[in-house]
Amino acid sequence: MKILIRFLTIGIIFLGFITLAGCQKQERTWANSKADKVRVISPQAYEKITSPLVVTGEARGTWYFEASFPLRLIDSNGNELAITPAQAQAEWMTEEFVPFAATLEFTTNAENGTLVLEKDNPSGLPEHADELRIPVIFK
Repeated sequence: MKILIRFLTIGIIFLGFITLAGCQKQERTWANSKADKVRVISPQAYEKITSPLVVTGEARGTWYFEASFPLRLIDSNGNELAITPAQAQAEWMTEEFVPFAATLEFTTNAENGTLVLEKDNPSGLPEHADELRIPVIFK
């Protein structure tokens, strides 16, 4: 009976470690659900970032207005640390992907935050709004 209890205890502990490891891995799982509209080359999700942060990628021309779209960096408390336009690096009057670049300068004591790429929406209409949120870690 003692052997059975010991075996069950070890099994439960083992399953607990597997479950915990799975949860930790799941926290770091991120997929770009907007990859058909906007793709970020740098930084990647959960990357450790510092200021100045250079952001590069590509977005469909429909994501831009007048060759730019807003890029924001917010901390885990929702404080906006920086905002700047991401600038098209090629002709943006297309439905194809167009490269972009931007540099954000910021200071923070927070451990993590979110990089937000907003589809430019000069109409202000909610049905035209869209964004991509990328989790980041501050060094």
